Amino acid sequence: MLLICYKKCGTCRNVEKILQEKNIEYEYRNIDSQNPTIEELKLWHEKSELAIQKFFNSSGMIYREHKLKDKLPQMSLDEKYELLATDGMLVKRPILLHNDKIYVGPQVKKFVESL
Repeated sequence: MLLICYKKCGTCRNVEKILQEKNIEYEYRNIDSQNPTIEELKLWHEKSELAIQKFFNSSGMIYREHKLKDKLPQMSLDEKYELLATDGMLVKRPILLHNDKIYVGPQVKKFVESL
C-alpha cells in the first residue's frame, strides 16, 4: 500500500491517522518532494477509470493562479499529464495505490474507513 500525500493537507493527515489506528502498514510518499512522473500519472489515470480532471488539485493556489479551469478543456490528454508532472502541488491528494487499484481524493478516506 502506497499513500501519496502532502504533510500539510488535512485530508492526508486524517487518512494517515485512520491507517495508523487500524495498524495498517503503508509506505508514505511526499507529493511535494517526489513529484509523480508522466508515466505514473498515465498508469494511475488508466487504472482509476476516473476523468483526468479528478487528478487536478482544483482548490490549490497554482491551479487558480494559472486559471487552469479555463485552460484544461483546450489541452490534450498528454499536455495534462505533462502539466501534472511539473508540480506535485497540482495533483489531487491523497492518492492511494493498493492491490492494483488507485484511489484519489475523497475516495481514499472512504476506502481506508472500510478496511
